[in-house]
Amino acid sequence: MKLIRFGAFGEEKPGVHIDGVNYDVSGFIKDYDEMFFANGGLPHLAWMLEQHKEMLKKVPDGARLGSPVARPSKIVCIGLNYAKHAKETNAAIPKEPIIFFKSTTSLVGPYDTVTIPKNSVKTDWEVELAFIIEKKASYVEEYEAMDYVAGYALHNDVSEREFQLERGGTWDKGKGCDTFAPLGPWLVTKDEITDPHNLRLWLKVNDKMMQDSNTDDLIFNIPFLVSYISQFMTLLPGDIISTGTPAGVGLGFNPPVYLKDGDVVELGIDGLGTSKQTCAAYAKN
Repeated sequence: MKLIRFGAFGEEKPGVHIDGVNYDVSGFIKDYDEMFFANGGLPHLAWMLEQHKEMLKKVPDGARLGSPVARPSKIVCIGLNYAKHAKETNAAIPKEPIIFFKSTTSLVGPYDTVTIPKNSVKTDWEVELAFIIEKKASYVEEYEAMDYVAGYALHNDVSEREFQLERGGTWDKGKGCDTFAPLGPWLVTKDEITDPHNLRLWLKVNDKMMQDSNTDDLIFNIPFLVSYISQFMTLLPGDIISTGTPAGVGLGFNPPVYLKDGDVVELGIDGLGTSKQTCAAYAKN
């Protein structure tokens, strides 16, 4: 299944994407949130679609798509998780996963505007494979880890490098700015993705290819990450885990290249769709 959420920001309704068409399931499902996943929402949705597909109404043309997951308890990200990306940033290959967080307020839809923060001069792009947790996970063994995964989504881990690397402290301050987590267009359930560790992922800026790689370059794979992270914190249903970005980020160029007002970022992953964001300089409302 391909899950979507549509409508105005903060007022999204749940839907599904079937054979190129978006359908409204809000008559059957409240939202794709922690309670949905925790209470067996995915198998219930699959049953409902099988029984009542003909009753579904199409989503109006032009409707905004939001994040396919309602605001989760947390967005956990993994840094330097592609070997070639670590090399381009002159960083050592991590011996253990580097964990940081994006604020839940950074979560937006796949076609929403990315706001370049006030005083930012080093806003960067990062195409990433994200996965979504289906059930509460604590001290999970690696062999059982995939039982805790609901599905996958395309994620742009937008990052402000000066805030992240030059302002002291942890990376989080350069990762959690408003609009810095465009997610979607879909949450694709894991049964539709044969091998998440062999997917092409790419990103363009102003139609110029910047990142073009494959998830087979991941240092730490998904089962390992579920097990590892769950040793340090409980993962809740609906939590988003983003697995890191491949080579080709703006920071890695010589000289570095960063996003500016009006730039257009387009990205995609095999089987998970594409997204597109236009960048806009911060303006006080």
